[in-house]
Amino acid sequence: MTVAADEATGAGAGQVDWLHIAREMADDLSTDAAEREQAGKTPFGEVARLRESGLLTLLVPAEQGGGGADWRTAYAVVRTVAAADGAIGHLLGHHYFLSFSARFFAGPACVTRVERESTEGQWCWGGGIASHEPPLVLTPTANGYLLNGYQRYATGVGIADRLMVRAALYGTGEPLAVLVDPAQPGVLSGSSGDTFGQRLAASGAAEFDAVPVAAGDVFGSLSPDEGVLSPFASLAVPTARLVSAQFCLGVAEGLLAEVHEHGRAARSSRQPFSPQTWPGGPSQDPYALTVYGELAVDARAASALAEQAVDALMRGLAQGEEVDDEECAEIAVLASVAEAAASRAAQEITTRALDVVGADAASTRHGFDRFWRNARTHTLREPAAHRLREIGDYFLNGAHPSFTLPA
Repeated sequence: MTVAADEATGAGAGQVDWLHIAREMADDLSTDAAEREQAGKTPFGEVARLRESGLLTLLVPAEQGGGGADWRTAYAVVRTVAAADGAIGHLLGHHYFLSFSARFFAGPACVTRVERESTEGQWCWGGGIASHEPPLVLTPTANGYLLNGYQRYATGVGIADRLMVRAALYGTGEPLAVLVDPAQPGVLSGSSGDTFGQRLAASGAAEFDAVPVAAGDVFGSLSPDEGVLSPFASLAVPTARLVSAQFCLGVAEGLLAEVHEHGRAARSSRQPFSPQTWPGGPSQDPYALTVYGELAVDARAASALAEQAVDALMRGLAQGEEVDDEECAEIAVLASVAEAAASRAAQEITTRALDVVGADAASTRHGFDRFWRNARTHTLREPAAHRLREIGDYFLNGAHPSFTLPA
């Protein structure tokens, strides 16, 4: 169900077919996805494979040594990888957003420097700049800043080469986006091994004890106050929300694909989906057909909404600083609609698709449960109810969505 993704590469003569690379990566990850997820080890090997494939630098301009691709392609890559391994798709999506964040919050010279260094070092980015977290404290010094505090949840903290975090400037409380080298003394991180899903996203808590930060690594304000951020900077929110939507779609489509393969095996062995044996075999079971039909509608409807939101975002990003507040609000609402629909679809599909398989779905050898656990862990951090309230307020009252970055 990823036909739209196939058209997202824009690959022509002499260009890299990133979707082909993503599919190869997904095929590689899918061979032992269930076993790796059950082991729950820190994904150093998986990140090394992403690095070798070139996918980590996909969004960096070609003149800076990167892949020169756009967000449409990045979203398609995230969705493809998430279908095979949800946690790695989640990790890659957050890397794309965080590594791109300088474009929203920093000046041109900083953007050029950071993207060049990121490409040269093949950095994998982690962290998080959502307002859900109590901000860290950034204190000015003679040589830059010192960063202190505790962050309860940061994506990829166990494997990241750089962390992007949210910190409040001492004395004013202004929230700022800050780039941190986790190899610096004073950075303590730990993998969150107690979650039932997203076990390979290397997420967890991070503590910062007088960590030195150079002035050039403080990107800019994250303040939601009116007039602080440009309309273009506010596009960071829908950009991040569409990462969430593509992750959810990828996980849902990944499970549907695996259930389909399981069904083919069941048909060849004449094993029924249900205790009732149908004359035409399992493929004629009316219950299975109805469930498949309903879930296909959910997946395709959410996918269509995501494509509409991506189209709008691409137009907004292309305008750059010329984009206005009204356009940004419309883009933000479309992204929230897409995220809410994808979240609902992922929860529905990863639950009901297992009903089609029946009792055999409980077998750990299939690893079907990882799709539900990954989707549910993600949607617990990003409840659709908040998006629905914003959508309703916009359509009924014309209220612009607040500048709230997702976890």
